[in-house]
Amino acid sequence: MADAGTPDFAEYVAHEEFRAGLPFGRFRVIVDPKRARRYVTQRLMLVVLLMPLIGIGIALALVGARWTGAAMVVAGVVLHRVLMWQAPQILLHMATRDARVYEHATQQGLMEVRRVG
Repeated sequence: MADAGTPDFAEYVAHEEFRAGLPFGRFRVIVDPKRARRYVTQRLMLVVLLMPLIGIGIALALVGARWTGAAMVVAGVVLHRVLMWQAPQILLHMATRDARVYEHATQQGLMEVRRVG
């Protein structure tokens, strides 16, 4: 069994220390992109927000407002893609602002924080 001093385990960093040291480059942050996408999607409730936008766009396209409807559908799809592409950065931003998000992300393996040097 390995203890906290071995390379198998990263040393715990408190949220306040993380917030204070991150801008100065005291920590190396590793974010799992797949898990970050899933977490950001659930946390921001993207399905609840984007599906009505796309649905209304489809309805508008079907009733005759083709360009407006198509623009709404494209906007919903592009917004979803951009948010998924930026999910690791969004998670890092959320973790610096909220201690509960930071604790969840570090404990569940979404994000790993290591001291530099």
